[in-house]
Order: sequence, then structure tokens, then C-alpha cells
Amino acid sequence: MVGLLGMRQTGKTTLARQFAANRAEARVHAFDLENPADVARLTDPLLALEPLRGLVILDEIQHRPELFPVLRVLADRPRTPARFLVLGSASPDLLRQTSESLAGRISYLRVEGFGIDEVSADQRDRLWIRGGLPRSFLARSDADSREWRENFIDTFLTRDVPQLGISTPATTLRRFWSMLAHYHGQIWNGSEFARSFGVSHTTVRRYLDQLTATFAVEQLQPWHENLRKRQVKSPKVYLSDSGILHALLGLTEQIDVERHPKLGASWEGFMLQQVVRRLGARRSECYFWATQAGAELDLLIVRGRHRIGFEFKRSSAPSVTPSMRIAMQDLGLDRLEVVHAGSETFPLGKGLRAVAASRLKEDLAALK
Repeated sequence: MVGLLGMRQTGKTTLARQFAANRAEARVHAFDLENPADVARLTDPLLALEPLRGLVILDEIQHRPELFPVLRVLADRPRTPARFLVLGSASPDLLRQTSESLAGRISYLRVEGFGIDEVSADQRDRLWIRGGLPRSFLARSDADSREWRENFIDTFLTRDVPQLGISTPATTLRRFWSMLAHYHGQIWNGSEFARSFGVSHTTVRRYLDQLTATFAVEQLQPWHENLRKRQVKSPKVYLSDSGILHALLGLTEQIDVERHPKLGASWEGFMLQQVVRRLGARRSECYFWATQAGAELDLLIVRGRHRIGFEFKRSSAPSVTPSMRIAMQDLGLDRLEVVHAGSETFPLGKGLRAVAASRLKEDLAALK
């Protein structure tokens, strides 16, 4: 059993249909759990699913979490008469039945929007401004893209989130999400958010976890090293899609983004996501590191004994900073890559390199 998980409108259904179309020799059975007719077919799920052979696709599985125990029974049958592809817009942490019922039986794949590997070089700035959600990126104009994202935000908060059992009012989550946009790329400060909302820090933390569970927000966890230094222990917060970030900030065109105070943070979050995707890194391998004294590393990827650090600078001529040298020494990095907005990749010192954002595909190939 395989689960394709990701934010709404990232293309999970399209991907599943293309995969099914390429399996012409196999029988394919598809159920859309937002379609009343398909839901009616699953009134007795064991009776409906047990006779099926080949590939069975269950789209928007988060609407029917009671199916998970049935899928466990079907997955345990001898000789595997059917394989199941489940699509969902909520994390397994939100759908607790998944981890309880399907442990050891399912492999999850994260589906995100378009990445820089999937667009031409002259469309990379468009991808950054509009984000990777296909309909936003492919819109006829920046204004059409912005309008689609605004509609997406409204529908997501008023329809999709309540269907997941989240009872937080849409207006509250919209305000919280917009506030998060202004803290994009910063360390989470629950007390500051709580004061702004006039609620407890546990309440705003619940809002954060709800948006994280629906893939709207990413929490980059801090790395702790056994050092004689006070280290930051709260996560960094990023909006998952740069286009949604810009819509919540009220920005439509590239010139709007380049004049905004969150320019650097927006570009950092976008490039961080591209590096993680390019290296195929798991979320459990990705961290940031910071000390109370001010030393910081934007991204640390830990794979066994290997540690690779990344800094993101929207500059054409990045230089080595004291913070980078501290991170290299204290964390024992194998190497540190400084991703920048220029066009050339060049060495900065032993184990240090400036990598052009336009050359990520080529220059990070050896690190994958």
C-alpha cells in the first residue's frame, strides 16, 4: 500500500491517473471519496473492496478514516490480490488511525507542487512568485494567479479544514495564517502570537499544528549539539508554498515581492524547499541550527555520519561570515553550500562553496 500525501491542489489525483493509465495491463478501480456516488459504493467497505483485483485508488482518504482498519485486513491477505494507492491532504499525525492500523503496511510519498527541475530556466522567477501549485503557476497572468490563490485560501479554510474535524473558525485560522506569513522564516514564538490573539500559547500552538498537519505550513526543527552554548530549541516556521505566502502578504507581481521586507525570507524558504527536494531528503533529516549568541545555519541535512550545511543568500556575491565558520567548526560539517542568486558557482574556502541557484540541479548532483 502506498499513500500519496500533500497539500490540496498539488496534483496528487493527476499523478495517480497518469500512473494508472500507464498500467494498461492491470485492472484499475478508482474511488473519489468526495463523490457521493463513490461514497455510496463503500457503504459496506469490506464487501465492496474485497473482490477487487489489480490497483485500487482511494482519493481524499481523510474523509473516510474508518476505512483504515478495513484496508489493514485487505493488505494482510496472502498473495496480494490487490494493491492500494491512497491519496490524502492530511498528515498521518492528524489521521491517527493510519499509524495505528497500517504500521508496516504502507509507504508514504510526499507530493508537492512544481519544482525548479520541472520548469524552464526563464520560468524560475515565475515559480517563486506564483508558487508551485499547478493552477497558480499555469495561470494566464499574475493577476489570474493571485485570484486563484485567494479563492484557494478561502475554500481551504471554509470547506477543507472543517472536513478534517478541525473546529477552529475559518476567520481565526485566516488571521493566524496571515500573521504566520509575516513571520515566515523566523523562529516560532508562541508567547508573542498568544498575546496578539489574546489566547494561551497552547491554543496558538494548536493552530500551528493544524496548519502543519494539512501541509499548509512547515516546521523546521532545531538541531541540538552537545556544546557549551545555549542553543535555540523552538522550530522555524515556513509557509509551504511561496505563492500562498505572497497572496497572504498581498503581493501580486515580482516587483511587489522585491520591494517587500520579507523578500529575503521568501527567497530563503523557496530555495530551502528546492534543495530539500533536489537531494531527496526526508523531513527527519532536515534541521536548522542556532545559538543564543547569534550563530545560525539555515539548513542542516544529517544522513548518518554525514552533515551538510546550507545558507541561502539573495546576493550575487556571497562571502564567508563568522557564523558560517562557527557552524563549520561546532557542527563538524562535511561541507557548507551557500546558495545565492548569482549565475556562477565558485569555492569560498576549504569545504565551503557558493552555489548558483540556477545551477542547483548540476552542482548538487554529487551530494544526492
